[in-house]
Amino acid sequence: MNDKRKSSLKVALHGMDGRTYKTMVMYLQGPCKGAAAVVEDLDAEVDIIDADSINAKALLEQKLAENSSRPIIVLSLQELKLDNALYVRKPIKTVEMLEALSKAEALLAVKQKSNENVQTSKKLFINTDERKKTSKHQTAMHLDEGNFNAFIGSIPGLDVNDPKQFPNASYNPKEYFQGYFQSACLIAQTKKQVLHLNSGWKSLIIFPHNHEIWFDADDKQLRSFAGLPIKSLSGAGMSLTPASAHALSANRELDKFHNVDAFLWKLAVWSSRGRYPVALDIDRPVFLKHWPNFTRLIVTPHALRISALLIAGPRTLPDIAETLKIKPQYVFVFISAAHALGLVKQAKRQSDEIIQPPAIKKNTERQGLLTRILSKLRGNKS
Repeated sequence: MNDKRKSSLKVALHGMDGRTYKTMVMYLQGPCKGAAAVVEDLDAEVDIIDADSINAKALLEQKLAENSSRPIIVLSLQELKLDNALYVRKPIKTVEMLEALSKAEALLAVKQKSNENVQTSKKLFINTDERKKTSKHQTAMHLDEGNFNAFIGSIPGLDVNDPKQFPNASYNPKEYFQGYFQSACLIAQTKKQVLHLNSGWKSLIIFPHNHEIWFDADDKQLRSFAGLPIKSLSGAGMSLTPASAHALSANRELDKFHNVDAFLWKLAVWSSRGRYPVALDIDRPVFLKHWPNFTRLIVTPHALRISALLIAGPRTLPDIAETLKIKPQYVFVFISAAHALGLVKQAKRQSDEIIQPPAIKKNTERQGLLTRILSKLRGNKS
């Protein structure tokens, strides 16, 4: 690394589970002697991606598309030849990691010099506005067990942690604001049109082109509204209309913009109140399609452990709680949020379930047929 640099290189980590993430943080602080420090994605200068993760290809494509001026370091067991990224072989050697970080720093210096002629005032103005907007896109908070119940609330007369009450521990998102919001986003995305979701409460405008919404309410207000069944509310009900010219031209506070996924995740957390979606069969295994982007999401208790377990293979919700020795409500609330984003599916694939091989099934059918024939023959003899 350049000795003239006074501060550590700011890096963001991608495609790593909780344990690997923490190990990398300590590795950069220890063996790499603070040459780089892990920060939030918004503040990073360099991206480090685990290319052996399930969603590595998508992550790499996303980062290349998002910010071509930010160097990317790719970690992998297999040698990779990438035009727009630096490669470090796993298991990582400190010398090779420091060399990659030095190259990344050099790339930053070159690109920074080439951009010196850009209008600084205009650039700073844009970045300031984007930071106000994207502040909502970062991790809202990490919840521990102590403040979890106070944060999400509870359902009177229902103990979601009692196995006997599991059949009643589900909820239907369609009966809550969550369901209406999901439907509205789907319509806006399909029509590629800016739409206004009218709830008779607070204004919400969906911008499908940049995957954002503008919502005139704070989290405390949303938390209270999210847990109320829509049928219990008085008023004209929900409606979806094209956003008017007046609505689009109005001056809107930038800190009220939200990333759609981050907003839907926390909306599902507050709607579920520790319950699981009624669309899922609690007795059948579920699987996680890919690792959630926790840099933007509310991290509920044990969310990283649950994710790691489901990435390893399908499991039922009670089995997840039993295996991790945690309360079922922590599993239910995570599953609700992940299911809202389409990350959790019920196991239906052949690889997820034990299916009788065709040859065995055919032999079993033949044996059954022979048994019935022999039975009839014996009956005739008698």
